[in-house]
Amino acid sequence: MKKDDIDNLFKNLEGSFDLEAPAHGHEQRFLDRLNAQKNTKTLPNKAWWKPLSIAASIAIICAITFGVFNSKPSLEQQVAEISPEVSRTEFYFASLIEEQINELKNESTPETKKIVDDTMIQLKKLETNYTKLEQDLINGGNSKLILSAMITNFQTRIDLLQDVLNTIESIKNLKNYDNAETTI
Repeated sequence: MKKDDIDNLFKNLEGSFDLEAPAHGHEQRFLDRLNAQKNTKTLPNKAWWKPLSIAASIAIICAITFGVFNSKPSLEQQVAEISPEVSRTEFYFASLIEEQINELKNESTPETKKIVDDTMIQLKKLETNYTKLEQDLINGGNSKLILSAMITNFQTRIDLLQDVLNTIESIKNLKNYDNAETTI
């Protein structure tokens, strides 16, 4: 507010100010009420606040300690610790296999549905075998032999997918050839 506004405000309120002194003992009664109100509100809060905060702190410390000491690395992390080359190779082969699986699913038609379903079952079996090989590697088996078996597993999956994709292509070509002859 501007100075002029404040001056105008006080001029307008002139004569309406309460200038009488409060009754004797007013200040003491006010302080007594204030202290009584303060005592009734703060005591219950202090009674439960400290034990609750201590219990919460202990619970948080226990949870953190349990999490730190009980965390186990995943199977892939354990294999990567044993042989970092395996994790790089696995990434390469897995992306290649995933690409071929997507291509296989896109090529699925009523004529090829059976072969695609059978291929997916075989891939699941090979993946289960690969998981067993990873576990054997972690348990301390012959690492060279197991690593070779893991790579062979990936190559088998890729060969299976490539053979099935070639078979599907042959089925499509045969179907197109049959259609071409029947239209003549």
